Amino acid sequence: MNIIIRQWKLSDADDLANAISNLNVQNRLHDGIPYPYTENDGQQFISTMLAADKNDLFAFAIEYDGKVVGSISAERQKNIHRKTAELGYYIAEEYWGKGIATQAVKLLCDYVFKNSDIIRIFAVVLAHNDASCKVLEKSGFQCEGTLRQSAVKCGKVTDVKVYALIR
Repeated sequence: MNIIIRQWKLSDADDLANAISNLNVQNRLHDGIPYPYTENDGQQFISTMLAADKNDLFAFAIEYDGKVVGSISAERQKNIHRKTAELGYYIAEEYWGKGIATQAVKLLCDYVFKNSDIIRIFAVVLAHNDASCKVLEKSGFQCEGTLRQSAVKCGKVTDVKVYALIR
């Protein structure tokens, strides 16, 4: 299995739009992503990622066998949490269950820990998203707890789980 994470290219916008313009994907993510997601949305996102401070936002395309199949990033937090980064990722639905997300999470965490002063990477996951919880656990993250009734997704109040990996 040939999985890499790499810098975004504007030419990735179509693959990005195909991956995320899917309600099954979006229903597992935080809100704020346009639906349907267009190639123009992808170009705007990629431009923002390319312009970001590389010490504060570590954002990459996930490539599987030469095709962009998802996105992964870690964003540095502020103030007393400045050595902590929040992880976010998704994979196109047709690539679920192949170990791609787990490998991408491991690659990103290795990159961040080797190339920054970040000492803790965390992820906030909808509690019912068992697949994402398993990805994090297989990547060495520990569940730090459940924030009960702390999110609203698809019109329903739900729990979220917080996972973290320490350098």
